[in-house]
Formats: sequence, structure tokens, C-alpha cells
Amino acid sequence: MSESTSYVQRFLLEELDIRGAIVQLDEVWRALLENRDYPDAVRDLLGEMSAIACVVGGNLKQSGRLTMQLQGHGPVGLLVVDVTETLNLRGYAKATAEAAGKAGINDLIGDGQLLLTLDMPDQRRPYQSYVPIEGDSIGAIFEHYLTQSEQQPAALHAACSGSKAACLFLQKLPDADKKDPDGWDRVTRLAATLHADELLGLPAKEILTRLFHQETVRLFDARAVSHDWPLDWDKVRGMLRSLGRGELDALLAEHGEIVIHDDLSNHEYRLSADDVAALFADAPPEPRTLH
Repeated sequence: MSESTSYVQRFLLEELDIRGAIVQLDEVWRALLENRDYPDAVRDLLGEMSAIACVVGGNLKQSGRLTMQLQGHGPVGLLVVDVTETLNLRGYAKATAEAAGKAGINDLIGDGQLLLTLDMPDQRRPYQSYVPIEGDSIGAIFEHYLTQSEQQPAALHAACSGSKAACLFLQKLPDADKKDPDGWDRVTRLAATLHADELLGLPAKEILTRLFHQETVRLFDARAVSHDWPLDWDKVRGMLRSLGRGELDALLAEHGEIVIHDDLSNHEYRLSADDVAALFADAPPEPRTLH
């Protein structure tokens, strides 16, 4: 791994047949928050979900993109996190002003569902899975999902601040009870003693040493997480041309410029009247409609 301070580091408790991972997002999390003024509670939900997405997305074995969406009927109507097999991460939250006075999943999201979409180049259609929201935290929601989808118990502990997001993931493998019938209960009790400030402030190796110093821990190489979604003007220009010159001129007349927000990649595109004219300078004339 490079010197990135945003990473996923997997580990194995060898004598217990329990696997896990620690995610720590530092500069990547700050990049995701740039120019966004989320209330603290909304920010923390998005950060915890971003860290957990890196655990799940890190399991992708071929080119693809995993998108996680929490959709609800509360002040936070949507949380979206998108991660590729290379751990290139992006995400955003859609919230009303009422979110500023709320805290917790029930008050912020309310009833809703979790949608997971897996999009791979060799598939004609993305795979989608809808799951009811069950749990009183982001960690609990995904803990329930992973336990149900993989048919193996899982544990997740997530934390977030304005400068960092992190999570600890544990999963019981099929032969764990054969190696140590009490191993899973012991490990999950130890993991529950981890404080948020420790998860956010300590490197992965030190966290594992503090929690599982009596266990044999195999630590794998860390994988860097990135936030590398540059401006895509070609895509924007193509979309605008498809709208037609007439509609764009109407928008210019009303607003003086055209502003497009790409919430997921955290970009803003602005076009003046001259920019719009340039879009159609080399384009063929629009077909006329005969009445």
C-alpha cells in the first residue's frame, strides 16, 4: 500500500476461524465532505456507511461497482455510497433542514429500505437487492444484512467525526465452533469494549493488539481507499446536447447560467451562454418538425 491514511486492512484470528477488517478513512473522508455542510448527525451516518461500504466493496473480485442506498421517509431521505473494486469511494446524503435537530436512525431516516446494486461490465443488468431497514444504527443495519445474506454471524462497529470515519468488522466462519465453541462470543464481547475515539484514533495494528492480544492474529496487507472522480465534461456536454438548444436557451433566460450538481462525485458544472453556444457550434442542425 502507498502512504495513504485511508485504507482497509483485513485480518484473521487463525485459531478461532474468525475473519475481520478495519477501515480507516482519513483524507478520503475529508474529500467527501468538501463543500458540504451536513449536520453532525447526518455526516456521521454517511461516514459510518462509507467505512462499511469499503468492507463490502473490498470483496469484489472483478471489475464492478457496488452502490448502497438507504432510503427512508424521515429528514434524511437518502444516503448513497458508491465503491469500486479498486476501493474508489464516493457518496452523499440528501437531507432536509429538519435533520439538524434530530439524532439516531429512527428520527433521521425512519422506516425505509436498504438497496444494494452491483454493476459489473459483463452483466447485462445490474444485480439489485432490497432489504428492510432493521437496526438502530448504521452498523446494526449492515450487521443484520451481512448475517442474513452470507448465512454467517457478523459484527460491525462504526464511528465518525468531521475528520475521520472508521469501522471494525468481524465475521464467524463455518468451522469456528469446531475450533473454539466460545470463540465467537468472546471475540464479540471484546470488540464491544472498543470506544469510538479508539477506533478513530488508533492504527489498525494497535486496535487489534489491544482487543485480541491473547489470540493469534494474521494481519494482511492494507489496501488504499481513494476518492478519484474527476470532472467528466464529456458526459455533461453529451447530456446537455440531448436536451436540445431550445431548452437550454430557456434555462439561460430564466437563470442567467446553467448549473449542474453531481452530488455523488461532489462536483458542480457551470455553463454560460457562450458555453452553450459552443456546445452546438459543430453539431448538426436540429430536425424540424412539420405540422
